[in-house]
Amino acid sequence: MGREEQMLIKVKTLIDKRDKIRNMGIVAHIDHGKTTLSDNLLSHAGLISEETAGKQCALDFREDEQARGITINASNVSMVHEYEGEEYLINLIDTPGHVDFGGDVTRAMRTVDGVIILACAVEGVMPQTKTVLAQALRERVKPTLFINKVDRLINELKLSPEELQDRFLKIIAGVNKIIKQRQPEGVDWTVSVEKGSVAFGSGFHNWAINVPYMKKSGITFKDIIDYCMTGNQKELAKKAPAYAIILNMAVKHLPNPVEAQKFRIPQIWKGDLESDIAKSMMACDANGPLVMMVTNIQIFDKREGEVATCRIFSGKVTSGQDVYLISSKVTERVQQVSVYMGATRENTDYVLAGNIVGVTGLRHAFAGETVSIADMHAFEGLAYSSEPVMTVAVEPVNMKDITRVVDVLRQVAKVDPTLRVKIDEETGEYLLSGMGELHLEVITNRIKADGLQIKTTPPIVVYRESITTTAGPIEGKSPNKHNKFEFSIEPLDKPIFDAIRSGDLGEGRRKDRSKDLRAQLVELGMENEEAKRVIDIYHGNMMVDLTKGIQHLDEVLELIFDAFEEVMNGGPLAKEPVTGIKIKLHDASLHEDAIHRGPAQIYPAVRRPIYANILSAKPLLLEPMQKVFIDVPQDYMGSITRELQKRRGIIGEMEQKDELMTVSAIVPIGESFGFSGDIRGASEGHALWSTENAGFDRLPTEMQYKIIGQIRERKGLTKEVPKAGDYMD
Repeated sequence: MGREEQMLIKVKTLIDKRDKIRNMGIVAHIDHGKTTLSDNLLSHAGLISEETAGKQCALDFREDEQARGITINASNVSMVHEYEGEEYLINLIDTPGHVDFGGDVTRAMRTVDGVIILACAVEGVMPQTKTVLAQALRERVKPTLFINKVDRLINELKLSPEELQDRFLKIIAGVNKIIKQRQPEGVDWTVSVEKGSVAFGSGFHNWAINVPYMKKSGITFKDIIDYCMTGNQKELAKKAPAYAIILNMAVKHLPNPVEAQKFRIPQIWKGDLESDIAKSMMACDANGPLVMMVTNIQIFDKREGEVATCRIFSGKVTSGQDVYLISSKVTERVQQVSVYMGATRENTDYVLAGNIVGVTGLRHAFAGETVSIADMHAFEGLAYSSEPVMTVAVEPVNMKDITRVVDVLRQVAKVDPTLRVKIDEETGEYLLSGMGELHLEVITNRIKADGLQIKTTPPIVVYRESITTTAGPIEGKSPNKHNKFEFSIEPLDKPIFDAIRSGDLGEGRRKDRSKDLRAQLVELGMENEEAKRVIDIYHGNMMVDLTKGIQHLDEVLELIFDAFEEVMNGGPLAKEPVTGIKIKLHDASLHEDAIHRGPAQIYPAVRRPIYANILSAKPLLLEPMQKVFIDVPQDYMGSITRELQKRRGIIGEMEQKDELMTVSAIVPIGESFGFSGDIRGASEGHALWSTENAGFDRLPTEMQYKIIGQIRERKGLTKEVPKAGDYMD
C-alpha cells in the first residue's frame, strides 16, 4: 500500500474527530510563495515526492496555472499530521494572490477557520496581503504568520542577524496593525514570535523555524545564516523541515471547528441564535440537522458534472441523501461524497460537521447557497472585495454554436460568481464582465480549450452611474392609471455605502422592514424612522418605504423590488449599473383588484419615476480606479512618473526601500490597457509592480459627455440622453 493510500485511510478515520480537525487556508500577495509552501506540506503527506517539493506547484494542476506560473483557482487537499503523539486532520486550501482572482479567496475564507498569512521577507506586507487578511478577519478566521524567502535576505541583501530581526519585527508590526483593527471583540489574535504563532523560512528550500522550535532544537539565527551562506540549505531542511514547523503552528494556534463555530456562526448566519439549529451549528454537532454552505463549484470531469465544495456546519452528509437548497428552493439528491486530495477526490460514504467536503448531484447549487434538510434562514452572502470592472462581448465563430455559447457562459458564471453574464437586449451581444484583463483572458481561453471556438471584442471598462444631489418626490402611474407611486431620491450616506461595499451591511430584499439592520443603520447615522423601513439593499443602493397603511402594498412588494433592481442594473445615462443612491417611497395607491396591478402595470409605474428622479438629481458617471504600487531603481523614477501621469494617474506616496523607490498612485482602469508593457519599457525591465482595486471615482467633467456618448453609441441607444420629463406622467 502506497503512502497516498495510507494517508487516505487515516483521513477517513479522523473526519469523525472534530477536536482533531484544522480547516486552514494559505493566503498572500501574488508570488509570495503560497503554492510552493503547499508543496512542502503535500510531500510530507506523501502526495508528491520530496525532491520536487517547492518546484512542482502540485496544487496549480490546471494547464493555464502552470503556463502562467500563478494560482488562478483555490485548490483543496486533506492530509494527516502528527503533533505531540496525536494525529490531526488538516484540510488545506491554497488560494490565488492575483487581485483579479480575489473572489476565490473570499469563498475560501467562508470554508476555513484559520489561515497562514505568507509575507515575503524581501517585499514585506504588500497591498494584497492587507486585502486577504482583512477578508479573513471579516469572516472571523484566525491568522498565523509565515515570513517566507528569508534566504534571499541573507544571500542577496547580506543582512546581519540584527538587521534580519528588524526586518521581521517591521513585517509582524504591519500584520498586527491590521489584526488589531479588525479582530472580533474580546479576543487577542495578534501574532507573536514568543508564542510561536510566527515562523520564518524558505518554502522553496523546504525549511522553516520559529521560537519554540529554536528553543527545542538549539538552532540560532546565526546557524541559519551560516547554512544559507554556505549553500547548505538541504541540511537545514532536514534539521528544521518546513512542514513540521508550519503544521505544528497550525495545530497549536488555529482553532478546531468546535471552537471556531462558536464565534463564527453569529458573524456569518443572522438567524435566531436561540433556535435549535443555531445551537447545533455553534456546537458543531454531528448528530444535529444537516446544514452546510456551498463555497465553490468546479468541474473536474465533464462526465460526473459539477462538484460543489461545501463546509458542513452541522449534521452529516451521506451519498444518496435528499437535501434542500434554501435559495434555489429545490430538493436534490446527493450522488457522491468525497474528500479532496489536490487534483483528485476520493469518495467516502459520509462526512461529518466541521469538515470540508466535495458533493456531486446538486445541479442547482451555486457559491453561497445554503443546503439543509428543511427550509431555514440562509447564510449571509459572500462579500467580495471588488466587483466587475471590464467587459468583453463574446460570440461563436460558427453561428450554429450560438445556443452552446449561452450555456457555457451561464456555466462559467456559476463556477465563478465574480463574473457577470448579460445578454444586451439592444445589440443582441453576449457580454461577459470580470475583475480585469487577466481574469477575462483566462476565462475565455478556458472556454476555447474546452472545444468551443469563440471570438471576443477588446475589453471595455464598466462605468457606474450615480447622483450628486436630491430630487423628487415624483409620481409614477401605471399604464392603466389605476396604480400610483411617489418616489424621491438622494445620495446614499458614505458610511452606509462603505458598510454595504465591505459586507458589514448585508444586501438583499427585506419584507420585514430591516429589523435585522435597524441598530446598525442608526449607528451609521441614519434617522431612526428610516432605519426601521429599509426594504431592499442592492449593489450599493437602498430603497426605503416611508408609507403607512397602504392597502395591498405587501402583495406587490416583489414587483417593486424587481423594477427597482432593474433600474439599478442599468441607469438612464448610458444603461451602466447605478451605485450609491437611496430611493424613498413616500406614497402609493393601488387598485383593489389584483388583476389590475400585475407586472405589466407595476413595473413601469416604479421604473419611470426612479429614472426621472435620477435625471433630476444631477447624474454623473463614475469610473473604476486601481491603486498601483511600483518598486523601481531611482534612475528610472522620472520615466515611471511620466508614464503614470500620461494615464491620468494621481501620484501619492514615494518612499525609499534600500536601493529602490516605491511609488504608489491611483490610475483609472480605463487608462490601464497595455500598462504592463509600457512600464517595462519605461524602466527597461527593472520595475516590479502590483495593483489593487480602489473603487470608483468621478469621471472628469470634461470627459462625461464624450464617454456617455461613446457608451450609448456602442449599445445602440439614441444619441441624446433622455430628460427627466420624458419619464414623467
